Amino acid sequence: MMDTRRLVLAAIFAAIPVVLSPLNIPVAAIGAKALPWQHMVNAIAGVLLGPWYAMLAAAVTATIRISLGTGTPLAFPGGMAGALVVGLAYRIWRDDRLALLEPLGTGPIGATVGALLVAPMVMGQARPLGAMMIAFLASSIPGAIIGFVVLKVIRRAGVQTLPDAR
Repeated sequence: MMDTRRLVLAAIFAAIPVVLSPLNIPVAAIGAKALPWQHMVNAIAGVLLGPWYAMLAAAVTATIRISLGTGTPLAFPGGMAGALVVGLAYRIWRDDRLALLEPLGTGPIGATVGALLVAPMVMGQARPLGAMMIAFLASSIPGAIIGFVVLKVIRRAGVQTLPDAR
């Protein structure tokens, strides 16, 4: 059954990186636009929404950014994998520090999928995995740290959040 509150929060979490997407870091070597804000949101959404809604928010963000020209198809594996890893880890261990695992999904998983599948099949040009890994991690590490800090602020402020992520 669909949870309306999670769906609304997922929409908000999809909108935040879109609004902040002009503040991206072009990575010419791999044809990507690094967006630490996406990883910040993935870290928060993975904890607060769970893996599926967090991944949905990342997919919606990627779709909108690509349609607006502020993102590339590499936004799909980079964002979705990070959100999924945080959400699954939080589902098992229930610790806010797991938001810091976002680069694990974005780096090794997202960069590999991006280099081996998305770049050659969708973008028509292979990208070196090492360069993709460095670029994805350079964006996701600071983004995950910012997300963890924001999550701590949310918790300390006593903001009403959802029941534990599913």
